[in-house]
Amino acid sequence: MNLVYEEGGDIKIATVQSAAGLGDSESWQATSLTGKKIKLKAKEVWLRFEKPEAQAVMNEATTLSKEIDLQLLWDCAPDEEFGLFDVSEEYFGAQATIPQQVSLGIALQGAPVFFRRKGRGRFQRAPLEQLQAGLAALERKQKELEQQSSWQQELVAGRFPEVLKSSAQQLLFSPDKNTTAYKALTAACNETGESPAQLMIRCGAIDSPLAYHQGMFLKGHFPNGAAHTQTSTVDQDTYAAAIAQLPLADVKAFSIDDAGTTEIDDALSVTELADGGHRIGIHIAAPGLVISKDDSLDQVARSRMSTVYFPGDKITMLPDSVIGQFSLDEGAPRPALSIYVDIDVQGIANRDSLQMRAEMVPMVANLRLENIEHLVSEESLIDEAASYPYRQELSILWRAAQHLHAGRQEKRVANGLRAEQLGLIDPNTLARDFYFQIKDVNGLEQVEIVARQRGSILDTIVAEWMIFCNSASGQLLADHGLPGLFRTQKGWGPLRTRMQTTPGPHEGLGLDYYAWCTSPLRRYSDLVNQWQLIALAKHGVTAKMVAPFAPQDATLMGIAADFESCYQTYAEYQDRLEKYWCLRWAMQDGESKNLYVRHLKEGMSRVELVPLHLPVPELASHPRMTRAKVVLTDIDLLQLSAAVRVLEIEAKVEVSEVSAQEDGSAD
Repeated sequence: MNLVYEEGGDIKIATVQSAAGLGDSESWQATSLTGKKIKLKAKEVWLRFEKPEAQAVMNEATTLSKEIDLQLLWDCAPDEEFGLFDVSEEYFGAQATIPQQVSLGIALQGAPVFFRRKGRGRFQRAPLEQLQAGLAALERKQKELEQQSSWQQELVAGRFPEVLKSSAQQLLFSPDKNTTAYKALTAACNETGESPAQLMIRCGAIDSPLAYHQGMFLKGHFPNGAAHTQTSTVDQDTYAAAIAQLPLADVKAFSIDDAGTTEIDDALSVTELADGGHRIGIHIAAPGLVISKDDSLDQVARSRMSTVYFPGDKITMLPDSVIGQFSLDEGAPRPALSIYVDIDVQGIANRDSLQMRAEMVPMVANLRLENIEHLVSEESLIDEAASYPYRQELSILWRAAQHLHAGRQEKRVANGLRAEQLGLIDPNTLARDFYFQIKDVNGLEQVEIVARQRGSILDTIVAEWMIFCNSASGQLLADHGLPGLFRTQKGWGPLRTRMQTTPGPHEGLGLDYYAWCTSPLRRYSDLVNQWQLIALAKHGVTAKMVAPFAPQDATLMGIAADFESCYQTYAEYQDRLEKYWCLRWAMQDGESKNLYVRHLKEGMSRVELVPLHLPVPELASHPRMTRAKVVLTDIDLLQLSAAVRVLEIEAKVEVSEVSAQEDGSAD
């Protein structure tokens, strides 16, 4: 005997091997058509038959079920609940065959729009209103499937559907996975074996892998676009009132930056004193004089937290109009927060002479590293005949910077760290700083990557005096009990360097206090600290009563956490685009490129000429800085990867990387 039953929503047939019990308690040991041993009870069985043979019944029933007119079947069915035998007589007549009855079971089971299940082998036809609504939904679904199939065919053929072009970015970066468009894209990718980004680039929906990387970042962090709104400006009456209160500083200040710097945050001045010493001024752009906590510009800056830097462009924290008003551009006095310290004739700073003032600072020059750095040397600084701008001032600043550096190294050693040598250790070390220039050459983007070794005299002058300014600012905040965003480093581990709202040492720099304050046009942490420092400059010992942030301020703690997270994300994006352009650089002279790499650790190596890190497993067992000649192939600009084939491994050369002075840069 054969039994018709339902399992997992499908109609199946099994052949009885043995039976037990009688009536409603009857049960069978049976074998399904797939050979599975099962046990069925009487209440689970829809239909019993001896002949025809089970497989033949199933084959015929499956074919017949596709021919059943569901609308006619619905018309034939009674309003009340019915069983399989009842409706088979209405539809096929009194002599309905076993295959016909089974086919009806398959059809009824697979037509929930027409019939509701009321139990095993029991159904009831859907009410007319629900049937009509269900059929309309099926029609819509069919049209969606047809549309999906049409779009899928276009995508596979390399054509992006015209109607989807306006939503291409959303489809790639933040898709609604329930839409027909997304399903068509996914189906096309499954058919071609491509990723969505690869397929959309091939179809012209996005321009290039670069557009993909940029779009992914912007969608996640600038969903409304990176451009500033025209309403994000400084109120001119407020600006005029703020600078009208500021005294004019009796200094001649100059900045030192590379040619690409447009947000000039800091400048220096040197003023001779009667005793033969000098007063050094560190002048920081002061947008905090006009931007107030929680105003519209603060909300803009807080939402961005920092300027985003990447090869070829940047996304500024503040609007260009605001930067233009506060950047320390040459030619006129600019509002600034100045810290002054006196140095003696040997260049040793007297920290007891620290002064801080909000003032208008005459900016007489913006020196550019590209124009002057090659002229500045130990010899030229003491050569009266040397004729480059601010030679005497730079000589004084350099002498004092050496003392500042030496003092920090004593504390580093006391903290159990090795002292860092001033200047370049080895001219053959791997460079850590690079200048990326993107050029249009005959309609094609070409990248030029120029290495720049850190440690020159100008680098040291700027770095040491900005470190001093950050340290002095941290000391002033700490001495007056004002909270701020302090950059601390203590101990070891991944979280040893962090931002916190209370003072703490920075062991790596050899400082008791360190608070970023020298880049308020580019970093929100520096703008926050500037508000606190302005309150101190204006109100002295009563600053705690008027400062924007009080001790234990929960908002300030939240800013510290948000800044850390955002700053790290921006740095990762910069690294990502630098890797993209390094791979573009490797490709632009041909499909493969022979390069030299240095092994760092655990099989990870770095290309000597550019900051491109690649896995080279063959070097995993070799000493650090082992040099190898390799060829790059199969460069993938979407995955940012490349195949590396080792051509030659050279003997170990004693060369090391320049150690990065964390937080010691001139920015």
